[in-house]
Amino acid sequence: MDQINALRDNIRQVFLGNENAVDQIIRCLLARGHILIEDVPGVGKTVLATAIARSVDCNFSRIQLTPDMIPADVLGVTIHDRTSGEFVLKKGPIFTNILLADEINRTTPRTQTALLEAMNEAQVSIDGTIHILEQPFMVLATQNPYEFEGTYLLPENQLDRFLMRIRLGYPDADAERRVLELRPAQHMLQALRPVLNREEVVELQKQVDDVRLDGSLMDYIIAFANATREHPKIRVGLSPRGSLALAQAARATAFTSARDYVIPEDILENIESVCAHRVIAGSGLSAAGPEGAIELLQSILESIESPV
Repeated sequence: MDQINALRDNIRQVFLGNENAVDQIIRCLLARGHILIEDVPGVGKTVLATAIARSVDCNFSRIQLTPDMIPADVLGVTIHDRTSGEFVLKKGPIFTNILLADEINRTTPRTQTALLEAMNEAQVSIDGTIHILEQPFMVLATQNPYEFEGTYLLPENQLDRFLMRIRLGYPDADAERRVLELRPAQHMLQALRPVLNREEVVELQKQVDDVRLDGSLMDYIIAFANATREHPKIRVGLSPRGSLALAQAARATAFTSARDYVIPEDILENIESVCAHRVIAGSGLSAAGPEGAIELLQSILESIESPV
């Protein structure tokens, strides 16, 4: 837990907003997941993403996504070396440990899908050759709300690759005053130093895998997933990948709470961030859209008996 506390405290030096968001991004890292941070401009999305990247001594890349980008700008391209007469790979920014994809929904769906294979299988295919990405590998993506001009909807299969989708919200008055006094995005972020190295992160991820998930809790997750699939107001329910994501997020939550076993509260705490963007309501909108759709998930939980 000392390592987790050090990571949490390091991030909170510069990100003064939603403390729960800091815990969620740490869980996502430990669960080998990717996270989508969605909110209006100016609430600290990029600061939060950059803070965790700087807190871990790994390779870090940042892409500012724009409408004119193409997949090769993300993955890389094979070029002909006149000296050797061979074709060599000029690697793109995806060849890293932590990738910040800033404003992901400002680029076209074609470029967005360039991330799919990497996010799902930790590898990329370029000109028929598979390249394995070094572990850990995590995509931190930020996006503005869809109603903003110049944005593209992320397709459902792209959303499903994100373990979590979170929103930061506005800081309270005290936190905003500290932002005005310290201006962390301009000064403190540059001075932030790593508290974990790559090997330590990989070892923590292995320890999360060993957290025990009782059979009754597995049945609880399955019952919840089946209920979303059968609900008359939900067109597409939680997939098996979503069930697996919920289980892994619960393990990470238990681990960061200094437990080697999962309890029901670990599952409940992750329902909205892990599941809401994976189900599609009958209207065709993601359940993370209208607040009333999120309430569908809560009503489903109330109809399922929680294990003791």
